[in-house]
Amino acid sequence: MNKIRVKTPAKLNIRLKVMGRRPDGYHNLISIMVPITLFDEMELKKSVSGITLVSEGFTVPNKPNNLVYRAAETFLKQAGLKEGVAIKLKKGIPVAAGMGGGSSDAAATLRSLNELFSMPFSFSELSCMAVKLGADVPFFLQPRPSIARGIGEILEPIVNWPEMWYVIVHPPLDISTAWVYANLKLGLTGDEDGYIRKCLKFGFSSIAHVLENDLEQVTIAHYPVIDSIKNHLLKAGAEGALMTGSGPTVFGLFSSLDKAQTAAHALAALNLGEVFIVTDWEDGKV
Repeated sequence: MNKIRVKTPAKLNIRLKVMGRRPDGYHNLISIMVPITLFDEMELKKSVSGITLVSEGFTVPNKPNNLVYRAAETFLKQAGLKEGVAIKLKKGIPVAAGMGGGSSDAAATLRSLNELFSMPFSFSELSCMAVKLGADVPFFLQPRPSIARGIGEILEPIVNWPEMWYVIVHPPLDISTAWVYANLKLGLTGDEDGYIRKCLKFGFSSIAHVLENDLEQVTIAHYPVIDSIKNHLLKAGAEGALMTGSGPTVFGLFSSLDKAQTAAHALAALNLGEVFIVTDWEDGKV
C-alpha cells in the first residue's frame, strides 16, 4: 500500500467542566465528547523523503507549525524512517472553531502512516505520540462518544449513545483557547462522574440537562453573540444549546432530521454565521 484516503470527523463537547489547574499549566477536566458527521478529507501517499502538505477548503498553514505536519514529522522520526509522505488535506471543518479539526487530522495522520508503513507502533504507542501533539488528539485516534478526563487524554467510551441531530452555527469570530483558559475563574466542583452517569441512563431525553460548558462564562462576556445564537437555537426548537470547546461554535440538539432542518433554515436566515446539520459519526457513515 502506497496511498490511503481517510475522512476525519469534528467533535462536540456535550459537557465541559474544568476541575482545576495543573502544575504544568494545563487544566484537568471532565467532558463528554462526541464525533460528528462534519469532516475533513485526507490523502496520504508515500514519498522518497520529506513531508509536503497541500490543503484546500478552509485555510490552514501548509508549514511545519501545522498540526498535521507535526504529526507526520513525529511519526517518521519515532519510526526511524528515511521515507517521506505527501499529504493532501481538504478542509470541511471550520478552523479554530472549537470542534477539534486540526486534532482530528493529526490523529488520522498517525493512524494512516502506521497503516502505510506496516504498523510499526501499537495503539498505546500512537496514543503517547498523540497526547504530546495536543489534548484532543488521543480522542480522535478512535473517535466515539466518550467521557474524557485528565487534559482529555483519559477516555471512557459511552455505550449506547442516543442518536440525535445537531444544528451547528459557526460565527465569524477568532477566539484564542489560551486566552479563554487564562481568563477562566474556577468555581467549586461537585460529583461530576455521578451526575454524568445519572443523566446518561435516560438517553436523549436527559442529554439536554447535561449540557454545560465552563468556558462559556469567558466567551459570552466578551462575545454576547454566542448567547444570542444559543437563544435563537432554543427558539427554533432545540432541546438544548451550548457552545463547544473554547468556542465560538454553538450547537443545538434535535431529536429528528426534520426538526433540525427547520431550525437550520431559520438560523441561516439570521446571517449569524455558517450553519451545518450533522448527526453522530460512525466509521463509513457520512
